[in-house]
Amino acid sequence: MSGLLAGRVAIVTGGARGIGRAIAEGFVREGAKVIVADSGTSIGGDGADPAVAEAAAKALGAAAAAWPESVASPGAAKALVDLALRRFGGVDIVVNNAAIIRDALVFKGEPRDWDAVIHTNLNAAYYLVNAATPAMREQHKQGRGPAGAGYSWGRIVNIGSTAGFYGNYGQAAYAAAKAGLFALARIAAMEMARSATTANFVIPFAHTRVTDSIKPANEAQASYKARAMRVEARYVADLVTALCADAGRTVTGQALGVRGREIFLFAQPRPAVRLALEKSEWSIARLGEAFGRELAPLMTDLATDLEHFNTEPLV
Repeated sequence: MSGLLAGRVAIVTGGARGIGRAIAEGFVREGAKVIVADSGTSIGGDGADPAVAEAAAKALGAAAAAWPESVASPGAAKALVDLALRRFGGVDIVVNNAAIIRDALVFKGEPRDWDAVIHTNLNAAYYLVNAATPAMREQHKQGRGPAGAGYSWGRIVNIGSTAGFYGNYGQAAYAAAKAGLFALARIAAMEMARSATTANFVIPFAHTRVTDSIKPANEAQASYKARAMRVEARYVADLVTALCADAGRTVTGQALGVRGREIFLFAQPRPAVRLALEKSEWSIARLGEAFGRELAPLMTDLATDLEHFNTEPLV
């Protein structure tokens, strides 16, 4: 332990298992106090088990406390932040990691499953950011941190997925929620900049309950799953810890991926080409010609994330 996060208080949702647990453990090793928020639900969002969060917090020792309830309501998110303030005296880091998955093709899915995934994976993250940022802003005004009010101290990290950028068959709800988390991170980065708080989107490649749930439909997917199962969650924890430490104070509004010893900085959508008619209007025919002649060579293909990243990881 080098104390990189000494004096900071973190909330990690989905913090009792998988990537969330690895992040919570990494934070505690570096001197942070951590609220382990985890309702103990299944990967599909069914049931709950408060013992899951309580056991994880107990294993982490006096530096951790359990929040064994769902965060998917504004009242619960506020109560969670209040717990951090009351128990450890502040809230400096928010990691939105909790997620469920209910896959279905768009023409076969149930709207109630869409609602459940969006509510758990996206709405809950907004509720927590909404509840935590007023406290983070006030802490900044009061000069919380080793160098006072001008020091970059607060951190928001949304755990994402390449599905949010590439898409994948059957994952409309999951991918849409993850894409929303990217937008939430971007906007939080903009709106919290004056309060010296960064916000980023981290895309993990690691063995999790999500990879366990993959049912390969072809040889390529089977190969992808086999490779993913070899990547430990600790690599994700290391990147998130670095972003939350002093080393990450200038990194904000970014999308970063981590796969073992590989780190990816993702480009963000910006116009690839501009077509303009200075002295006339576009006709349908001319638009059609532009589609084929000017835009087609620059269009993004329909490769899924599983296809694009089906290469050997460095572990």
